[in-house]
Amino acid sequence: MFALPFIRRETRALEGEKVRLRLPQIGDYREWAELRAASRAFLEPWEPRWMPDELERTAWRLRINHYRQDHAQGCAMAFFIFEKCHGKLAGGITLGNIRHGVSRSAQIGYWIGQPYGGQGLMTDAVKTLSRFAFGELKLHRIEAACIPENIRSVRVLEKAGFRREGLLRSYLKINGIWQDHYLYARIVDDDLPAM
Repeated sequence: MFALPFIRRETRALEGEKVRLRLPQIGDYREWAELRAASRAFLEPWEPRWMPDELERTAWRLRINHYRQDHAQGCAMAFFIFEKCHGKLAGGITLGNIRHGVSRSAQIGYWIGQPYGGQGLMTDAVKTLSRFAFGELKLHRIEAACIPENIRSVRVLEKAGFRREGLLRSYLKINGIWQDHYLYARIVDDDLPAM
């Protein structure tokens, strides 16, 4: 495969008001594994079922290789979210299913470690990634889906200027169960809320 021109291999870090987004690196393993392990009960209701080796180093290497392949192919970009004030890993955000041509769209997915919830970091990360997607990648539409009961995620998307467009029935298998999801979207012409 070859790298598509709209995603540079040396993608720079993205700076928000409260967060810094950068591509995951192999050396992030320990901090990532510790945060995910400490936040497991907080994250599991909203994520696909965790594999038995979810936090093992071998699975981590496969994850990093997957991130790099997706990036090289131009179909997805995974970022880690670091809080600006202390530089600690707080979560992750991905711009996935990137499509150009007549669609020029993508989907956002994200997670945040339990100690960092409720601090506005994810809202800032979604706004920062949206600016990058609309600006540098020249996308027209960004979508995000969340389980209706995930009130925190609903608030993040609405504060970041996403609008609810409907309900996707039995959309994703989350924690072993097919779940309905609200579909949210932003288009490039929507006003982006202030930082």
